[in-house]
Amino acid sequence: MVSPTVAAALERAKAHPDPAAAYKGILTNIITNIFADVQDPSMSDRIAEELTGIYTSLFGASLGVVATRSVLDDFIQLLGGLDNRDLVVRVGGGLVEAIRGSAAQSTSLLDQLAALRQLIATAHEANEDFLAAAKELAEIPLDSSQRRVTDLAKAVIWVRILRNYLEVDDCTTAETYLNKLKIVMHTIEDPELNLHFKLSAARIQDSKRQFLTAAQSYHEISFSPAIAEDERLHTLSNAIKCAILAPAGPPRSRVLGRLYKDERSAGLEEYAMLEKMFLDRLLAPAEVEKFAKGLFPHQLATTSDGSTVLAKAVMEHNLLGASRLYSNIGFDALGLLLGLDGDKAENTTAKMIEQGRLAGSIDQIDRIIWFGGGDASGEKGSGRAEVVVGKEMRRWDSNVQALAEGVERLADTLQVEFPEFVAAQIAA
Repeated sequence: MVSPTVAAALERAKAHPDPAAAYKGILTNIITNIFADVQDPSMSDRIAEELTGIYTSLFGASLGVVATRSVLDDFIQLLGGLDNRDLVVRVGGGLVEAIRGSAAQSTSLLDQLAALRQLIATAHEANEDFLAAAKELAEIPLDSSQRRVTDLAKAVIWVRILRNYLEVDDCTTAETYLNKLKIVMHTIEDPELNLHFKLSAARIQDSKRQFLTAAQSYHEISFSPAIAEDERLHTLSNAIKCAILAPAGPPRSRVLGRLYKDERSAGLEEYAMLEKMFLDRLLAPAEVEKFAKGLFPHQLATTSDGSTVLAKAVMEHNLLGASRLYSNIGFDALGLLLGLDGDKAENTTAKMIEQGRLAGSIDQIDRIIWFGGGDASGEKGSGRAEVVVGKEMRRWDSNVQALAEGVERLADTLQVEFPEFVAAQIAA
């Protein structure tokens, strides 16, 4: 219940020649007294009752749309200045219901309703109630024929909703808003919004176990100058984790190569694991256990065959590593190396050969696996390498690099010794 002083002021406002100005005057008078007491728990209820009484009186006064909008704008500004998040949620929520309950004016107050919901969502976010914030923002009408909303304004709201759902690990709902953003993001030039969009997309790919795509996305984001250096390194770390968890094969090898050659990787905890993965070295259980401590819960989840994502990735990697060490190996010996029985080792090998992730063949009669001696083509069903790769390709790459570096050194020497000659040749 409002105080007698405010109640009397509200009655005078209804009879005032300019009711809107009178209501604004009441708000101004309240502002001068409210900020001193807003953090006092004993005063919080009284302040909420006073503000509730004001907007209840406002809608009961049947002012015109223009006057109501003007007063509501001041009211929302007052709420935004309160340093009491619970009070903002309480009073703001009541005002939302009051606007929606005003059938005659609700469709004319969409801008005020949108601003109010954003204010309430901000208070929820500050209270770390991200689900409530996402639901509040989702109620903002963005496709109404009575309110034109720019693509930029839509993107701002959808990005906030997306990030809030990701905070509570609801990636399914978050993906719905990611798909909406894909329609408008090509028109958005704001670098911060684009960064949040890309980072959210990477997080969703990660959560859906699309690790190879997520690794590429994280790596791209790690070069962004819009984020701090420590955040760039954190994103690079996520890229390495996802690349390691991705299915073994040529696509993953290419991603691992880019990450391994990134000079920043050497300073990260995951570098030892990355190096062994890239160089096709066998991984010991202790190394895997140490790496697992830095993974997120969804990256340690159990798959349909009962193994974890990490265990499956390591097992496939060690199989690739074995193909570098052996020309052929028996089922049981391979199973012992991978920590599986012979039949499972055969099934895993057959699956990787069929998917084009491992070059080789299987002799089921003699229970021997023959490795192809190179990298698989990456094409499903190939089961063999289609180009000369492996050690020979690496040696070729090294020779080409040495030649290019020699030419560069020669050009630098000519520039120092014969600058006029070089200038003439470039001009020609």
